[in-house]
Amino acid sequence: MAISLADLLATPQLNLKNLGSSRSTLTTPIDWVAVTELENPQPFLSGGELVLTIGARQLTADTQRGFVRQIRRAGAVGIGFGVGFGHDAVPPALVAEANRWSVPVIEVPYGTPFIAIGKLVADSRSADHYAKLERLLSQHQVLARALLSGGGLPLLLRKLAGMVGTDLVLTQFGSDLFSTVPGMAVNDDDWLPVALATGKRDASTLWLLKPYVDDGIVDYAKGLISVELNNLVQRRRTARQIAGQVLGDVVRGALEAPVADARLHGLQIDPAAKNQILLVQASAASFATLSTMALPTELESAVAAVLSTGEVHELLVVVPPQLGNPATMARALARQMHQVGVSGSVGVGGAYTQANGLRWSYYEAREAASRGQEVNLPERLSLTSLLLASEDVPMTDMAAEALGPLVDFDAAHSAELVNTLEVYLRLNGSVASVAEALTLHRNTVRYRLTQIAELTGYDPAVTADRVQLWLALAVRRLSRPTG
Repeated sequence: MAISLADLLATPQLNLKNLGSSRSTLTTPIDWVAVTELENPQPFLSGGELVLTIGARQLTADTQRGFVRQIRRAGAVGIGFGVGFGHDAVPPALVAEANRWSVPVIEVPYGTPFIAIGKLVADSRSADHYAKLERLLSQHQVLARALLSGGGLPLLLRKLAGMVGTDLVLTQFGSDLFSTVPGMAVNDDDWLPVALATGKRDASTLWLLKPYVDDGIVDYAKGLISVELNNLVQRRRTARQIAGQVLGDVVRGALEAPVADARLHGLQIDPAAKNQILLVQASAASFATLSTMALPTELESAVAAVLSTGEVHELLVVVPPQLGNPATMARALARQMHQVGVSGSVGVGGAYTQANGLRWSYYEAREAASRGQEVNLPERLSLTSLLLASEDVPMTDMAAEALGPLVDFDAAHSAELVNTLEVYLRLNGSVASVAEALTLHRNTVRYRLTQIAELTGYDPAVTADRVQLWLALAVRRLSRPTG
């Protein structure tokens, strides 16, 4: 701690005497010693100094009183008056004015050089500075060990909270990543926000509850936290890519059951449990964010994976039964996506065991996501999903073969045959309803249906052909990106 007037008065070799008011505190730390013989030293003082003088310019009562007032206005901690030079004793007018303004006055005897006082203050300030540096370096080591010893951000932040003597909250995109006071609301009035450099503006913030003590450790901790958050992003990306390779093989049915089970166990997925898939399709631009964003707290223990095939980019989250209601998990995932600025639908698949069950759940989730709501729950076990999940049934090729002539005709003639077919099937084959929905004459609808039959070889009016066309449209819809 910095030296004070009380400490100087208690130093025997200085032989100092306190002449100031007893109402004045003598324990204020001295920032520095200023030696002056100016009549008005105020412009050259910054506050916190002990002003030493022999009173060479303070030869009258008026100048002595004026000198005290200037010292007080400058915010100095006191006056040290050297006697035995121009004054045999400290002038009474100076002491009286000092007592009036509660400015401490110390008598410095002739045998005590000013430099001795200055050296004591400088040595004290240096010792205090080095003590702070040593404490700060020790705190640096504590935080670094907390991070590198496996405790991660939670342990680092708990250590930091103890050092600054307050509670901390770490948020990312508005969601709490860590808090020493879970559930406490953070506001700008009671908390100090410290922005963290993570490459995303306003993405991560460290909040400190006021008041707190900071000798520079927060800046160091800020750097460590930023580095660890960026490391977490890279680890999430890598882990999701690895998981995507396994789940991609499972979804394609490329693995024998024993191999699939072994690889799922390697991802900490229990094939015997009734797992469910949460699925999000996204554009290429937002897929990068989905690949690295933190999952909501409810899904922290779930396995996430990314799949990318052509223009289709997907985030999959495998939800084991012990996590609770998948609909709740899906809503939490949708909220997290909104907070990180990603728009998309969350599809929920059914709960099934084994690798084949994950395949079914995946296609159910994909079909559910195509409905376009924020959260889409699975409906009855879909014939389309089952057929898509079967590698033995080349549904995608069949759909392309059936609808390809219509797609080509629409592109060449700006026609609406595919849309007309979709509306016709959705409205259960009612020509009148289709005409009303598309604002067409009924004969136009019938003409288009005739064209569809001629181009595809499937007649929408025949039940068997209608089923074929319906399946082809469903597969085409599920094979296109929804984000």
